[in-house]
Amino acid sequence: MIQKTTLPKTDTAEKTRKWHFFDATDKVLGRLSTKIAVLLMGKHKRDFAHNVDCGDFVVVTNTDKVRITGNKLEDKFYFRHSGYANGARTIPYKRQMENDSTKVLELSVRRMLDDNNMRGRRMKRLRIFNGEQTQFKAA
Repeated sequence: MIQKTTLPKTDTAEKTRKWHFFDATDKVLGRLSTKIAVLLMGKHKRDFAHNVDCGDFVVVTNTDKVRITGNKLEDKFYFRHSGYANGARTIPYKRQMENDSTKVLELSVRRMLDDNNMRGRRMKRLRIFNGEQTQFKAA
């Protein structure tokens, strides 16, 4: 029996992209982020290949109503550093949700994707809205 491996072409991968819509109301942040990351990578497709960007578009609404489990509401924080001395900044999860809840989901999904050249293109296919959005601009 002859077994052949077929690799997807980039032009067919772009033509077969679909749109997926999620409502983040009462969804757990980590579980929602993993579903989104799988859709952006295209791992749910039969003709998935690591070197071809064959993922779909994802639209998420109501990110201000996403929930987390355990004591993360008090314990979780976001860290960034400017590169200079004393440039460390930490923002608690609760304050980040008040300031910009879309950033929480965006960082969660971004950190689940591989750190390579395709991550930027995959993140461009992710649309995040903090409220109930009925109109968005499709690229």
